[in-house]
This record gives sequence, C-alpha cells and structure tokens, in this order.
Amino acid sequence: MTPSLTSLPQWLENRSSGVLLHATSLPGKFGIGNLGLTARRFVDFLVKSGFGFWQTCPLGPTGYGDSPYQVFSSSAGNPYLIDWDQLIELEVINEDELSPLICDPNNDIDYGNLYKNFTIIAEKAYLNFEKIKKSIESRLGSFSDFKEANKAWLNPYCCYQVFKKDEGNKPWWEWDEAIRLYNPVLLTHFTENQLRTFDTHAFLQFIFFNQWSDLRSYANSKGIKIIGDLPIYVAPDSADVWERPNLFQLDQRLCSFSHVAGVPPDYFNKDGQFWGNPLYDWEAHKEEKYDWWMTRLDSQLRLFDVVRIDHFRGFHDYWSIPVSKNDVKQDAKLGQWQSGPGLDFWKFAKNRFPSLPFLAEDLGLITDGVRRLRCSAGLPGMAVLQFAFDGDPENLYLPHNLKPDLVLYTGTHDNDTTCGWYNSASEEVRGNFRTYFNIPGEFPSWDMLRIAYRTTSQLVIVPMQDLLSLGSEARLNEPGYPFGNWTWRMTSWQLDKVSNDCSDYIKTQAEICGRLPIDKQLVLE
Repeated sequence: MTPSLTSLPQWLENRSSGVLLHATSLPGKFGIGNLGLTARRFVDFLVKSGFGFWQTCPLGPTGYGDSPYQVFSSSAGNPYLIDWDQLIELEVINEDELSPLICDPNNDIDYGNLYKNFTIIAEKAYLNFEKIKKSIESRLGSFSDFKEANKAWLNPYCCYQVFKKDEGNKPWWEWDEAIRLYNPVLLTHFTENQLRTFDTHAFLQFIFFNQWSDLRSYANSKGIKIIGDLPIYVAPDSADVWERPNLFQLDQRLCSFSHVAGVPPDYFNKDGQFWGNPLYDWEAHKEEKYDWWMTRLDSQLRLFDVVRIDHFRGFHDYWSIPVSKNDVKQDAKLGQWQSGPGLDFWKFAKNRFPSLPFLAEDLGLITDGVRRLRCSAGLPGMAVLQFAFDGDPENLYLPHNLKPDLVLYTGTHDNDTTCGWYNSASEEVRGNFRTYFNIPGEFPSWDMLRIAYRTTSQLVIVPMQDLLSLGSEARLNEPGYPFGNWTWRMTSWQLDKVSNDCSDYIKTQAEICGRLPIDKQLVLE
C-alpha cells in the first residue's frame, strides 16, 4: 500500500486551486516579465477566478542557458525581473535610456538582448541612484541597512559577480588562483571600479527585494499565497559553491568535481539526464547541523508562503554520475544510486520550521522508500494528470487512485502544455484519456481542469498555458535540452481575454468543487 500523510500541514488544510506561471512569463514591454503592474493584474485575475495560489519557478539570477534551476546564487533575486517603470517614476532612469530593452510585447523573451544591454543600463541606474539616494531611500528604505541585513549572502554574491566580470565570465574554477576560493578579505582590496560593480549588483538586489516584497504583500492582501520553487542542487558555477566548496563533493585543491548530479533514464529522457550539478558532502553538512541548508530554506521563506523542493528524491538517494576526465560525452546512464541524509535532515528542518511550509516534488522513478521518507518528514507530494493514461487502472495518478496529500498538477513546467501533450500523444493514450473521462477530447485542457477540480486532491495547480488553451509552441521547458527553453511569455491581450471570457467559468468550477478561498465560499442555507 502506498504510504500517505496521516495529517496535512496547515497550508494544505483547505481545498483550493492555483496557477503555475513563472514570473519571467508575465507580460511586459522590457523584453521579459517583471514585478510591476502586469504582475498585479495577474494577481487580480487569480482572485477574480477563485484561485488561492500562484506558483512560480525559482527567482534567482540566471546564467548560461537561462534556466531558473541553474542560478548564480540561491539567495539572490533575478534582476531581469525588476520593474523599470518604478525606476522611471523615481527618476533613477529615463525611458530613452531603456530603449535597448523595449521590444514587441508579443515576442518571446530574447535573453541575448537582455545579456547584451541590461548590465549597461543597470550601471547607469546605479550611478543616478547615488546622486539622489536620499530621495529614493525615503521611498524604499536605507540601501546601507539592506546591505548590512543581507551581507551573509549578499557580499559573496556581489563579490562573485565582480570577479565574474573581471575574468571574462569564465567559471570560478578557471579564475586566477588568488581569487578561486572566496575570502571576505577580498572585498577590502577592491579597486574603485570593482567597488562600483559590487554596489551595482547590491543595488539591483535592493530594488528586486523591495519590489518583490510589495508584490507579495499585494497578493497576500488579496488572499493569494505564493508557492516558490527551490532546486535541490545549486549550479556548479555559482556563488554558493565558490563560497563553501567544503560542503560539496569537490577536490578543493584542483577545484574539480569527481561526481555530479543527474537522473537515470525516465519518462522525460530515455538516456537519462546529465545535470552536472555538484553533489553535496552530506557528512560535512551533518557536522554543521545542516545550517547551510536551513539558511537556504529560510531565504526562500522570506520570498514565498510555501516552497516546493525540487527533486525531493535526492534526500533519500541520489544519482551520482562519474565525471569523465577525457573529452567524451558525459553519460548519465553510468551513474549509481547513493544514500542521502534521509529523515535526519528533516528532523532539523521540522525543528527550524515547525509548520513545514514545503511541498516535495516526488515525480519520476520513485520508490516506496522515498514515499515513506516524504510521509515521515510530514510533507505532501505531487501528482501529474498527464502521466495517468497509460492504460493501467492502478496508475497512481489516475483520479480514482489519488490521495489528499498529493498536490495535483495538470502539467508542470517540464511538461508540454495539455493541448500539446494531447495532440502529440499516441492514439492509445488519447483513447484512454477520452474513455476515462467519457469526453470527445475537443478541449483537453479544460477537460483536465474540470476533472482535476473534482478529485480528492486538496490543491490543484494548472499551468497558465492550459487556461489559454495553447499548444506546444508555449511549452516552457523540455528536460534534457539545454537551449531554447524558458522563452515563452504571456501577452497582455491574452491575460485580458482569459480574465474577461473565462474567469466566471473557472470560479464556478471552484465553487461547485469546494475550492473557493474560505472567505469567498457561499454559505448554503
């Protein structure tokens, strides 16, 4: 019998629903989604439609490949997401100076253009900020206080960005030996130009966290809780590894990795996936009572109401892939399972975060041992409706097999859209889908929503692309393919149309299935 939770965490006690939309996919005129007016319009749409949650992907600063799951720092925010309109209003920058970023709002994200122009504009904004700092601080708070309050992660991150620039964007293990490992003393030897770069990055974080705090407060005031996402692993080329290499399976003398993370062959990729992320030295973490991890979780809970832990399986056992020293293709199939920290880790987490506002991503090749760990830790898991129609009546994701402690997704950021999935699926899968639901299958994304709302899962999450009935052209990510992902974004026209045409219908579905937020439910006589 598949294990399940005996009681649900407080954040999952009431039936509800939510929308998955990465913040970069919000509408915007500066080439990428941002934390300004359109983000608030999206929150208003959620409220109007009877949703209670907004789920986003990780919000860290992205690098090569643009993946939010490979970021330069676990604690920093993505400066690409800042709302330039607010900085225009504050006279930190003018619209003419932002012209290189302005593009057709109907286009996908052009990360190449952002990479080329964003930093130049950000440096101008910081220099202007320095000239009118007192005026800006009267609105946003003290920049110095922000730097002091966040110096534990901000100093290594900004220092990392300084050297990243000086070293021509090479990864930290290729830097000059004197700066290859982080030391706080490095900051005391900065030149004037290096200090300016340091403070520019600190300024961008100051703006990001101000704007995100305002947006989250707005969402919470409307009854919307935000679910964030935390990759279990950090990027190899990141301030996290550069600052604390002793916590990873790393030869500190040679600055090289012997084994890295990935997954064996699965639903998404028949060859497995070679992620390349450094693996943790769990014994070193245990000796420090997992303090680095507890701090990492705490940083996420300052951003979000609930945090999804990506690849939860890694706490039970993880796929360890040997790194070839030769110039040959790395092979994920050569990996082996190794034991993770298990329940010992989650005892520390429970002590630090008693309400356990976490969601475990337990998809893929999952054993009963992983499920028992999840339940022993007190965490709900996940189910994906797209995975349910293989013809096996015992499939765990079929609605009649679902349990309340599984958050149900019609699809995730790694899946095709529901319309794209249906159109590309085999006739057998499409037939199973139609037969199970007793439907013609003309509108698969809406069929998915209706049946998902009627399951016993306490929380149902629907990707925004499914509410727009979009096909594969709107897929956000295809695992195993490092380029060409993360570029889709919604237009203002699409947001207005779904809000005007569909909100009442969605809200009705929530109402009849008991998924309206408590303060909006009708009291039946």
